Amino acid sequence: MELYPVQIKRTDEKLFVKWNDGLEAEIPLKVLRDECPCATCKDESNSSDTYIPIKNPFKEAGFYEIDTISKVGNYAVQITWKDGHHTGIYSWELLREYCTQK
Repeated sequence: MELYPVQIKRTDEKLFVKWNDGLEAEIPLKVLRDECPCATCKDESNSSDTYIPIKNPFKEAGFYEIDTISKVGNYAVQITWKDGHHTGIYSWELLREYCTQK
């Protein structure tokens, strides 16, 4: 069975996702942003295996706030955060993984 969300909506500090198999879950916005899958956030542009990026402790206003959520084809959503970051595409597989993490 192919899994896909039938409902996605923002709550105060979470993203509610209801799946076609009946699973309902909330993903904290902090998890979504901290685990952004884009190349910049995951540092895929650096090819060194030993490089450890330094995380900036300062978070801009809106860093953990969603501005918009847009569907990408039939496989993902793209989240635009209120600080302007918008390059992360969250596949259904990735969202499902976040929904089932304990």
